Amino acid sequence: MEISGTHNGSSMMWFFKDRGFDDNSIHGIFRKCKRLESVQKERAKENWEYLRTIGIQERKIPSIVSKCPKILALDLNEKIVPMVECLRTLGTKPHEVTSAIAKFPHILSHSVEEKLCPLLAFFQALGIPEKQIGKVILINPRLISYSIETKLKEIVDFLASLGLDKDGMIGKVIMKFPFIMGYSVNKRLRPTSEFLRSIGLSELDLQAVAMNFPAILSRDAKKALVPNYDFLKKCGFQDPQISALVVGFPPILIKSIQNSLEPRIRFLVDVMGRQVDEVIDYPCFFRHGLKRRLESRHKLLKQRNLDCSLSEMLAYNQKKFNMKFGLLKLSN
Repeated sequence: MEISGTHNGSSMMWFFKDRGFDDNSIHGIFRKCKRLESVQKERAKENWEYLRTIGIQERKIPSIVSKCPKILALDLNEKIVPMVECLRTLGTKPHEVTSAIAKFPHILSHSVEEKLCPLLAFFQALGIPEKQIGKVILINPRLISYSIETKLKEIVDFLASLGLDKDGMIGKVIMKFPFIMGYSVNKRLRPTSEFLRSIGLSELDLQAVAMNFPAILSRDAKKALVPNYDFLKKCGFQDPQISALVVGFPPILIKSIQNSLEPRIRFLVDVMGRQVDEVIDYPCFFRHGLKRRLESRHKLLKQRNLDCSLSEMLAYNQKKFNMKFGLLKLSN
């Protein structure tokens, strides 16, 4: 295998071989970062060891280096250490920083002053509390690679266009789902919001859905939402009823039809003997486990010949449920 005619190139090749990389992996690493051909083996070794000392497991370092070979070429004390130390001030648990690095190693190649500090200021201006800003960035470390001007502000403007521009609502959406900042407004977020409007969600409905379950805006409407919408239509729900279900339980549009929605509908109608439209008053019916909650509670109520609404049957924790229906002795 030919990496370079230089001594450094040959030295780095053996550096990687000594750490278990095969020829194809090494070739890929040098192709991603040609700087490594001229990097001193001592620097690469020092950076590798530093990753281990901050708590990254040895077995994970090869994957991190493969994703971002540049890490081994960076100046440790001028680039990597300052970023790690700054990230540590954002995290509340020791593993959060190492987890962020493992997910997006490129975060170590960015500048604290030029990228991280402006990002912190940007989120702070949206009303996100300081402690939560760190959580947002560590959950989605790729945020540091986005342009504030051309990427992040565009998404903030889009969320504002939904009517989320007051009372720190945009900040709350980001805290709940930091990954929303990585999606394209024109290719994903806007088309999905337009689909939700098309099935009857009002502006206030859309705001409620975005606040409660912002992840739904990141889903491809045609691939993820339309099949579930069509399934609900086949079950006999009309658009206003589907809108009520979506507002009450937004994940209904992304839950597996085969593994989640269909079995629950079948159990509701065929076993419980209820009308399908009863779920409109309690959309969270679809949130509960089929065996652990639906089947077990239906069985207990049937043994006592008790009738109740779905919300009475499912909304209470087990202790309150037992007390409400006098089932303490029966369930023990």
